[in-house]
Amino acid sequence: MADDVKLHESWRTPLMPEFTSPYMQALKRFLLAEKAAGKRIFPRGGEYFRALDLTPLDSVRVVILGQDPYHGAGQAHGLCFSVQPGVRTPPSLVNIYKELHSDLGLTPPRHGFLEHWARQGVLLLNSVLTVEMGRAAAHQGQGWERFTDAVIALVNDSPQPVVFMLWGSYAQRKAAFVDQRRHLVLKAPHPSPLSAHNGFFGCRHFSKANAFLESHGREPIDWALPENPMSDSLAAAASPPA
Repeated sequence: MADDVKLHESWRTPLMPEFTSPYMQALKRFLLAEKAAGKRIFPRGGEYFRALDLTPLDSVRVVILGQDPYHGAGQAHGLCFSVQPGVRTPPSLVNIYKELHSDLGLTPPRHGFLEHWARQGVLLLNSVLTVEMGRAAAHQGQGWERFTDAVIALVNDSPQPVVFMLWGSYAQRKAAFVDQRRHLVLKAPHPSPLSAHNGFFGCRHFSKANAFLESHGREPIDWALPENPMSDSLAAAASPPA
């Protein structure tokens, strides 16, 4: 699978043992069979690893863990909690924006496209990287969880201190092995409308993350999203190669 996916080289090399392992080969066969059966898979194939392509390993400053991609047409594009431009902002992200406003005074944007965060070092990682249209959690237990465990382990082993935002019991269980002596682990209920009022609102994770990063000599995150959701992508496309 490693030869036909798009992800930053900083991830590709250390993750090569995962890509060549039997479980990932089995996962690839599963996905091909699902497509051959006429099932629609989200996000599109070129965006399965979008989070790992936009956020190089050595630039990760914050990790936000989701569960699996949105299963509605046109929503998912490889970043947890994020939707493509022009798509209605999902309820959990609306609540994230409410907390950002409460915590940092930021006006919620009129879109749900979070690439601006990813390009700054916020790893927006789902535990499961694909889903069948209209069937939430359809691809759980097929191998993605083992792969994303390996991704989290690489970040955990990073020499630089990182902030882990773990919203909900699923994320907290998945990243339970993170070394809290070196990294900041922030826990809160999930921002879903079903649980946000149980402690997500008022958690102030965004200001806490920036305070931690600055205290360790790392640049804080600019959590303010541009009103033009594609501005970062257009700027990146216009920049000459390094």
